[in-house]
Amino acid sequence: MSLFNSSSPALNDKAFEASRSASLATDSVMTVRGAIHKTLLLLLLAVLGASYTWQIFASAVEPAGAVTPYMVGGLIGGLVFSLIAIFRPRSSVWAAPLYAVCEGLCLGALSAMFNEQTSGIVLQAVGLTLGVLFLMLALYRTGVIKVTDKLRSGIIIATGAIALFYIVTWIVGMFTSVTFLHDASPLSIGISVFVVIIAALNFLMDFDFIDRGAQMAAPKYMEWYAAFGLMLTLVWLYLEMLRLLSKLNKK
Repeated sequence: MSLFNSSSPALNDKAFEASRSASLATDSVMTVRGAIHKTLLLLLLAVLGASYTWQIFASAVEPAGAVTPYMVGGLIGGLVFSLIAIFRPRSSVWAAPLYAVCEGLCLGALSAMFNEQTSGIVLQAVGLTLGVLFLMLALYRTGVIKVTDKLRSGIIIATGAIALFYIVTWIVGMFTSVTFLHDASPLSIGISVFVVIIAALNFLMDFDFIDRGAQMAAPKYMEWYAAFGLMLTLVWLYLEMLRLLSKLNKK
């Protein structure tokens, strides 16, 4: 199995294979510090976008109607820019920041809606998401959890299964009522807990990808690509945290 297999659609071995020749032709190469800085910048852009739609929701007479265009537009824009970055890694230099802004606009609106239903849930979700991020980073750096080929395979399979499950339930939901994913039943909560665990494990793959990219002297633009991949996992985990906390508050 390739060293760079990752369950993230952005962080995979093909991205490095395509960039190796470019890295040999320049002295400007990827570093771990550079990837960290770019991740922080993307996170800042997402927070700014989220703050904007949050303020619109808070001040509007009809909050949901006021932020819906931003939420839908951000969702579509985030999807478009993420696909551009995934299929053309070099474009992540500009596509990743635009993705972060779009996701921020969408998440700000969505978060405000969740918070209106359950006050304080967003702060809890943010805290838990960052807590899991730093916990997984500590486990990775200390070597408590090593990213082996077997672990990679397990995370990839589990992530793929979750994606397939969500697609199937979405299709089924178009023709019938699917309630067990959204209620507060033990099954629904158990599914959310499992998804949160798998999302958290994806951080290990992201960290490993960044380390190996730096070791192989990938080109400088791969810092943006790696930061984009890490943002994908962050957004996924945050959304799953919101869903889980929302279910727990219904009990």
